[in-house]
Amino acid sequence: MTQTLFTSDTHFGHRGILSPRMHIHRRFASIQEHDEALVARWNAVVGPEDTVWHLGDFAYRCSEAYARSIFARLNGRKSLVRGNHDRIGARLPWNGPATDVAHVVVTDPTTGVPQGVWLSHYAHTVWPRMHRGDIHLFGHSHGTLPGTAASTDIGVDCFDLAPVTLERIRERLAENTAAGERP
Repeated sequence: MTQTLFTSDTHFGHRGILSPRMHIHRRFASIQEHDEALVARWNAVVGPEDTVWHLGDFAYRCSEAYARSIFARLNGRKSLVRGNHDRIGARLPWNGPATDVAHVVVTDPTTGVPQGVWLSHYAHTVWPRMHRGDIHLFGHSHGTLPGTAASTDIGVDCFDLAPVTLERIRERLAENTAAGERP
């Protein structure tokens, strides 16, 4: 069975992401070690026919050839919602053109119920169809913004350096609710 997963802020090739000055320090000895770990974690959860929505900042401060070599090794049909560091990333062979935002409907494999999802690199206070139960997924903040009962950061810094399923996202939204975050 194929699945839809979400991720953001992989920053392949970006040595600066390893700096201890970053809010969440990615503890790798080199950018090569970082990138290899992210590729392995991606491919451990994403199958060849799965769909992955990447919410921006795929690769940064590396050559296009390097970004393409990483991209080619990642499983799944990949779509990009452009982030602030996607000058190179937007030129990769995504499954369709890069967009600034997207609205998708994902069928929950456990319940069969469709879930509307508003995708953006940036966190929104409001989004289309939120009053109808659609949730909002974002990146950019590297875990510095609190989630709510209907919105959360799905960047790799928040989910074990790997893409995540709607099921795991729903668990996180429930945790946000239990923590007293607003809807």
